[in-house]
Amino acid sequence: METLIGKKAPEFKANAVINGNEIVEGFSLDQYKGKKHVVFFFYPLDFTFVCPTELLAFQRKIEEFNKRNVAIVGCSVDSEFSHLAWLQTELNNGGIKGVNYPIVADLSKTIAENYGVLAGEYDYTDDGSAIFTGAPVAYRGLFLIDKDGVIRHSVVNDLPLGRSVDEALRMVDALQHFEEYGEVCPANWKEGEDAMKATQEGVSDYLSKH
Repeated sequence: METLIGKKAPEFKANAVINGNEIVEGFSLDQYKGKKHVVFFFYPLDFTFVCPTELLAFQRKIEEFNKRNVAIVGCSVDSEFSHLAWLQTELNNGGIKGVNYPIVADLSKTIAENYGVLAGEYDYTDDGSAIFTGAPVAYRGLFLIDKDGVIRHSVVNDLPLGRSVDEALRMVDALQHFEEYGEVCPANWKEGEDAMKATQEGVSDYLSKH
């Protein structure tokens, strides 16, 4: 699969649920260009098992993302009506009530396909009939998009493997540190730690201190 790193994020317009209770048409990531970084993530399905733990984990850290001027946007192949129903369902009944960042409906699966995270593919039989092989859902893909609409980081997990929201925050911090100071971030770097200049001298100086 060809990487999307360093390229413009694929554009789309789709129905979505915002603020946990409002369906909107023509939702697009374009609204954030020049204004916010975006963490755009895919999950397989509403009303499942690992998925609510992830969506709720992002919500619990929403203030941390807000402090960094980062928009969180989720997406799955469910309809906007399924999203709305899930958002209105209490946690003890398997719902995600309280989540208020946008969740995009990718019922046609074209957004997941364009981002390279669709867990299957369309094919054709000998008589020309369209068939889908694999799982017709999205892998757990996550994309960090800068203010210019360029993808700077991505990670894709298989369906059983929940992702780390703290790692998403760490990557936001690393990108924003680089954008502000021009310093690159070494392995396991966290906000507040030393970064380094992208020169041999900078690397040597960093390694001599660590």
